[in-house]
Amino acid sequence: MAFTATVLTMFPEAFPGPLGVSLIGTAWREQDLWRLETVDIRAFSKDKRGFLDDTPAGGGPGQVLKADVVAGALDSVDRAGRPLLYMSARGRPLTQARVKEWAKAPGVIVLCGRFEGVDQRVLDARGFEEVSVGDAVLAGGEAAAMVVIEACVRLIPGVLGQQASLSEESFEDGLLEHPQYTRPREFEGLSIPEILLSGDHAKIAAWRQAKRRDVTRERRPDLWSQFLANQQAKGD
Repeated sequence: MAFTATVLTMFPEAFPGPLGVSLIGTAWREQDLWRLETVDIRAFSKDKRGFLDDTPAGGGPGQVLKADVVAGALDSVDRAGRPLLYMSARGRPLTQARVKEWAKAPGVIVLCGRFEGVDQRVLDARGFEEVSVGDAVLAGGEAAAMVVIEACVRLIPGVLGQQASLSEESFEDGLLEHPQYTRPREFEGLSIPEILLSGDHAKIAAWRQAKRRDVTRERRPDLWSQFLANQQAKGD
């Protein structure tokens, strides 16, 4: 069975969005390498007026998505061994390592929150894992859900044209990716580094690895510290 991403959302019309274009979209629409489903949470309201939310227990601003409504939406879906992910600013950070694990599953089920969030009881009762795509707060979980789904889908064999290119990407070995260049040779007084034009593949590989280390050390000292610790543990 193809990898299936099911999204529980108040706004199914937001999808597929960017998931429907380029190689990701072709793999879905034409090749059936993965599948996208949306479940409209609004359809599971038990209130005559169609309300999905209520005021926070204990007071405070905003509204909270009701536990019974979210549970009804989830329980209408065949889980099929797929992880349950809730997009939340307070969740554990999204990492490539976690994406690789989810990509091996039959798919993912992603809950998109709104307002002040979701009643904690349904998250606990159904075993949702909270996931954050960054230290910023969004209006809802739809954009974050697309990030997670795209990150997973692009790892499915056959979706990308050159699977070998995945091995040198950012985070694959704890380092960020090296700078990339292409023609023209000169652009506004800036040249492609001569080493990349030398044809010496060993020197090019060494240059790229050195640049990966430089970029990681400068831009992500947290990743650099972890990389050094891992290298020390390996005895490198």
